[in-house]
Amino acid sequence: MAADTDDYEHYEAVVVGCGPGGAAAAARLADHGVETLVLERGTEAGSKNVSGGLIYAEDSAPYTIDDLFEGFREEASERPVTDYYIHNVAGNSVKTYDLVDLHEHDTDWCDAVLRREMDAWLEQRVHEKTSETGGGVLTNVRVNGLLRENGEIVGVTCDELDPIKADVIVGADGVNSELARDAGLMDWEEPDEWFQGVKAVVDMEPDAIDDRFDIDPDEGAAHLFSGDLFEDVRGGGFLYTNEDSLSIGTVFHLDSLVEQEANPHDLLDALLTHPLLAGWFRNDYHELEYAAKLVPDSKKVAHREPYRDRLVLVGDAAGQMQAQGPIIKGMNHAVTAGALAADAFSITRGNNDPAAAGRRYARMLEDSGTMDKLRPRRYELSRTVGENDTVTAAVERVLDSPVGSVAVGNPIANRLLERAYNSPFLVSMLPDTKTGYVSLPTVIGEQHGRTIQWDNEIEPPSLEQRIGDLTYDTDVGNPHIELRDESYAASGAAVTACPVSAEDFGGGCYRSETVKTNGSEETLVSLDTQPCVECGTCAIVADTDWEHPRGGKGVEFREG
Repeated sequence: MAADTDDYEHYEAVVVGCGPGGAAAAARLADHGVETLVLERGTEAGSKNVSGGLIYAEDSAPYTIDDLFEGFREEASERPVTDYYIHNVAGNSVKTYDLVDLHEHDTDWCDAVLRREMDAWLEQRVHEKTSETGGGVLTNVRVNGLLRENGEIVGVTCDELDPIKADVIVGADGVNSELARDAGLMDWEEPDEWFQGVKAVVDMEPDAIDDRFDIDPDEGAAHLFSGDLFEDVRGGGFLYTNEDSLSIGTVFHLDSLVEQEANPHDLLDALLTHPLLAGWFRNDYHELEYAAKLVPDSKKVAHREPYRDRLVLVGDAAGQMQAQGPIIKGMNHAVTAGALAADAFSITRGNNDPAAAGRRYARMLEDSGTMDKLRPRRYELSRTVGENDTVTAAVERVLDSPVGSVAVGNPIANRLLERAYNSPFLVSMLPDTKTGYVSLPTVIGEQHGRTIQWDNEIEPPSLEQRIGDLTYDTDVGNPHIELRDESYAASGAAVTACPVSAEDFGGGCYRSETVKTNGSEETLVSLDTQPCVECGTCAIVADTDWEHPRGGKGVEFREG
């Protein structure tokens, strides 16, 4: 945007988004006495946010969320995760490994969280702190782009407010960041750079959680799932215990979802209805909320220089989501990044070079070791071989042969596999192939697993029921997505990949229809944005113009 900006309101710092990364940045800026305005798109922080979700405090991290917000664990989180397992599934045969060694590596503590409650609590604390330095938090405001002056970023533009100038802009606006895209720091071209997660929050009494998961009231459990449970889609499932509910979901490579034409809600249901979960549900299932989001694969997209002029990016907006096998960490890295970005601005405050804070921030990410966690050099070296199609095919043939079964099935291999699962070094080298997610776990389950005899008789809600149970404030007449190309070749992948769409389902966002024109048939795609959960999947797999709804509009998550 080119304009005379002299009359625009000015703050030292503008933070866009009040999730963990934005909250950390705003709190630390306030600690430095910086006048800070926080702009949040939701009706309340957390109403637009979804995560699995576990938040870690790493021993090696320069900042953790309880460093910045006193009382966080007592007031804003669910249960501390004390038990951690992975289940290798082959039909009804399951081999479980204890991953507590991996879980506790470099870990001070780890808590399960629900984003609506956590982020709303953070918003209140942030508003208190930033109000003391002349700022505050404004909700229901969508920042739609960057304000430029003579080609240089000097502020932000909004749907609901006049443009605002700032000495530094912290883009913490999530995986679908409009600021990152406007600055040319993010694109949506490659599905293999993203994961898609879907999640159900399931009601369960605290006493039932304690009993069924064999934990005390001040303990929690995390369970991961891989193998043939999800057919050939690369990814896995998770279950985390909250105070009085369970977070159960699946996370898959987006390109694999597209290739397999898999429906995300069906894959979630495959997990929910597996016999292993019957022992926890006891045929009592009440789903509180269905949700979805995209997740950046930091190994491929974490930005080494996440800044442009006065803009710095933190969290998902900078691709800072670590997903390496059983290691799933994102919110803690967003907190670290947000606090470091604030420190970088404090150090360079008053510098006439608009990129001074950004350069210092990028250096601090490297020096703190954060970037090496997000983009491990071991993976960069191993992927050249490990993700080669010829190598993958050869490994698959061996696993599928009697030789592979014998090699995996002996007791020594069993002990080595458990050690390998608990090795941060080996996990960080895991290639993104079918072998690690599907083939090897399936063989492990077949060779070492026990047969689960329970009957799982629950019936998850239909997709129509799940959409109907969500809360929406539809922005009538202002669709936030426009379909540019309605041909199935260009946009048909969204019909199955969209978590609120499916073939032969007429109530979702994307639908396909075969039409006859001049004696020939053509399959076309149509779009209805009303059921949208704003995950951004279609922006990558379909030919669309995609943006967030206006402030407060669209879906509102109650759990997150």
